Amino acid sequence: MNQRFFLLLQFLVLSASAFAQNDSVTPRITVRFNERLGPLKMDQMALGQGGLSDEPMWADRVAEIRALRPRVIRLFIQEYFNLLPERGRYHFNTLDRSVDTILATGAKPVMCICFKPRALFPEINQDMVEPNDYEAWEKLVFNLVRHYKERGAGIQYWEVANEPDIGEDGGCPYRFKPDSYARYYGRTAAAILRADPEARVGGPALANARSRILPALLEFCQTQPAPLHFVSWHIYSNDPKAIRGTIDYVQNLLKKFPQLKPETMLNEWNMNLTNPPLDPGFQPCFVAEVIWQMSEAGLDYSCYYHIRDWHVSRDQFAPFMSPQGAAFMTRWWNRMPQFDGLFDYQNRVRPAYFAFKLLSRLAGDRLRLTSSHETLHGFATHDELLRMHNLVLWNFSSSFIRAELFLESLPKEMRARHLVLDAMSAGDDENHRLRPEPFFNLKPGDQKLPLLFEPYGVQYWSFE
Repeated sequence: MNQRFFLLLQFLVLSASAFAQNDSVTPRITVRFNERLGPLKMDQMALGQGGLSDEPMWADRVAEIRALRPRVIRLFIQEYFNLLPERGRYHFNTLDRSVDTILATGAKPVMCICFKPRALFPEINQDMVEPNDYEAWEKLVFNLVRHYKERGAGIQYWEVANEPDIGEDGGCPYRFKPDSYARYYGRTAAAILRADPEARVGGPALANARSRILPALLEFCQTQPAPLHFVSWHIYSNDPKAIRGTIDYVQNLLKKFPQLKPETMLNEWNMNLTNPPLDPGFQPCFVAEVIWQMSEAGLDYSCYYHIRDWHVSRDQFAPFMSPQGAAFMTRWWNRMPQFDGLFDYQNRVRPAYFAFKLLSRLAGDRLRLTSSHETLHGFATHDELLRMHNLVLWNFSSSFIRAELFLESLPKEMRARHLVLDAMSAGDDENHRLRPEPFFNLKPGDQKLPLLFEPYGVQYWSFE
């Protein structure tokens, strides 16, 4: 028996009484077509990739990523790009390939500086975090930034370090203390802005948002002063509210430094990768719920980590990481089950990709949407360019839920199209994953539609 049919049948048998509930207790989702709240900026809830290889890991998926319309894609500038083969000689050609892959999607890279050239860091030691010659380091960073400015890459964001609070466990060869990070940040940010005064610099891309490095950086930038255009951090959790909690923490911390007004960028996030839920429907619904929580909390940018899973080469990390660090990277990426990528190791598309695909359709102005149920959320927009309205709804729970959709003030007669994201389909064909239902017409004014949400169900509606 088809698993989806079995689940639905089980729900109907065990929960038939739910369909007898009266209107006063049926969850209600309301979309007000006459209340526009300004641009939704869904393209700022974007993507990231890197830290694993000097190859453009998803170069054959440019068209699919372009379809998601991300504004930015975060890229690790790791030591394997060999930017400084020897003092006074620069090598940017290998990195150019990864940058060009991002540019081909229409996005701009967020360039994360996380490399330690042997010429400036002769000892392989994650606690040796500052170069032996800051002048040479600044010259390298200056030439790196100038290279991409002269190429016309349009890169705006430069991030200083990746997970500096946990060292090699975060995939990068340094473990800073608050004071050493502040010095390193100040010298690096100054070099970036000398090469491109219009650049936006920030960090510290913490593994733990509550690390002491962040308040030390804020204190440093307020008292020096030093530029700080954005702050960044990471979290991997199965609980969207825990992810939102880090946003609330950072925003409350920033209130203590009123002279600083940085953007907020949660530029690595996903499920708990050591203990992820195995229900195929969880991750795509999780994507939608987390992005809703981010939007409600007022986050400026996010980068889902990551685009494609990739097997690493221990030999590529051994020249700049300790034996323990290189072994950890190899074990984690080559032996642990991975759920990060929108595309898996074999380059097959995962259901989470289609959650981003639906969310990418939410162009234009946000419409007011309210829900009376704590697990039913959504976004609605009016797309002036395509002259249509878009609606994405989901049920972030393990239960079937019957609800009603109230469409208020439909401006004219419209054709409604409905898709259901099918995470359990055996096929990757888009028409299997985004299963179309028959279209129907709606009259102007107020309309009411019955809804049935499967566990972790995601639905899309268009009105045109």
